[in-house]
Amino acid sequence: MFHLQTRTSRSLTSRLAKRLSAWLPKSFSGLILAGFLLASVPLMLSLMYSAASINKLAQQNRQVVYKAERIAHFSRLLVDYATTMEHNVKLSSILTDDSLLANYFQNREKFRETLGDLGALPLTPQQIGLLQKIDAADAAIFRNVQSIAHSHQGEWHVDFSPLMDATQSFLKHGDAPIEREVSAMQDMADQANSVIVWLLIALIPLVILLAFGFSILIARPMRQIDKAIRAIGNGNLSNAVSIAGPQDLQRLGERLDWMRSRLLEIEEQKSTFLQHVSHELKTPLTSIREGTNLLSEGIAGGLNPDQTEIVRILATNSVQLQKRIEDLLNFSALQSGKVVLLRQKVALKPLLELVVRDQYLAITNKSLQIELSCPEISMTCDQQKFRIIVDNLLSNAIKYSPPGGTIRIRAAESDRTLTLDVIDFGPGIDLMDREKIFEAFYQGRRAPQSHIKGTGLGLSIAREYALVHGGAIELAENEKGTCFRLTFPLNPDETL
Repeated sequence: MFHLQTRTSRSLTSRLAKRLSAWLPKSFSGLILAGFLLASVPLMLSLMYSAASINKLAQQNRQVVYKAERIAHFSRLLVDYATTMEHNVKLSSILTDDSLLANYFQNREKFRETLGDLGALPLTPQQIGLLQKIDAADAAIFRNVQSIAHSHQGEWHVDFSPLMDATQSFLKHGDAPIEREVSAMQDMADQANSVIVWLLIALIPLVILLAFGFSILIARPMRQIDKAIRAIGNGNLSNAVSIAGPQDLQRLGERLDWMRSRLLEIEEQKSTFLQHVSHELKTPLTSIREGTNLLSEGIAGGLNPDQTEIVRILATNSVQLQKRIEDLLNFSALQSGKVVLLRQKVALKPLLELVVRDQYLAITNKSLQIELSCPEISMTCDQQKFRIIVDNLLSNAIKYSPPGGTIRIRAAESDRTLTLDVIDFGPGIDLMDREKIFEAFYQGRRAPQSHIKGTGLGLSIAREYALVHGGAIELAENEKGTCFRLTFPLNPDETL
């Protein structure tokens, strides 16, 4: 039952993943654009809501300001007209001139027009009641003035106090609608602010989640591509390249895998070619060296000085050529992973002296002095490969040493570890070459001009053999020339 539920959940997950991948954009740029749009849509909606709320508040604010201004304006006009009307009536009474009442009737028409404008505005019930009082007081005064005008009495008195009290009261209560509108606007602003705050609280985690999800979708194939490129650059060609993501990145992954396969084929062809060429060259070279030895020993007859010099040059160059061939064979073995260590107990000083003797011709040709400083040290190693390490370091020192110079070989033991320095006093290594000197086939900028060019494999092979033994080779600081330092475990079993 449990296994059935597990298979069902896996099936559902697989179907969901397929549906999700079907909805995802097929290109990398489309995926970035979709992620940007999805992450920005919630924020855009929040901004749109905020803009709409602000616009609504602004419109309402304009309406409130306009209404307030109109109510205040008409209120002041009512007070002004009422005062003028009272003044007109009093002046006519004092002067007993009925013709002056014409000004009263003109100002009353303006008063009534203003009263009608106020009645058309949205007012509070209290203000409507005040308007009704003003209207009633004005009507009473108007009837009184008309009766007095028709009776042609001498001095008369008309009471304007109810009208003046009502207009003043209306002027005082003119701010009531404004306060009401402002209160409504404040409520609306508080509501909009609350909604925006909750929108942000809800949308910010959503946007972060969307951004995080799309960053994973975008970063995962990029990490896979970076990992594949690093593996190919480091020479690890055994693992197939597979990129999960948009179709264009998948196609890029297929191209990388195709390049990996081609490099693997080329690497195999190169190793095969090196092996075949090296073996093919060794046979005629052996015959050349044997013939040179026979000539130098006088087996075929005596040689004059010029012929002896020619034979010496042949012997020197044949030794150098054989060393190049051996470097190629050793490098091919390292590349194919066929290095096998045959460890045995070895005395260090005799081994170093043997390497120096092997380089006798090269040392003699440049009139070099070898200063060998080595205590009695025994070590466990593959004698042949350790000899190749020292031989390559010494060959490099001979190559860069000036004629008549000195090469120092110093060995020391510390904490069951051998430290071997090979120092020459040549031009040294250029700063630009320091990080590349151990790369295969790399030739430094200060390589000496010679009719025999090196392969650029010596230091690379020496370092690889040192690493196989658990040691290391590094470029040590030296006042003049170059110092290569070999650190080597004397007894690997005890070190482990």
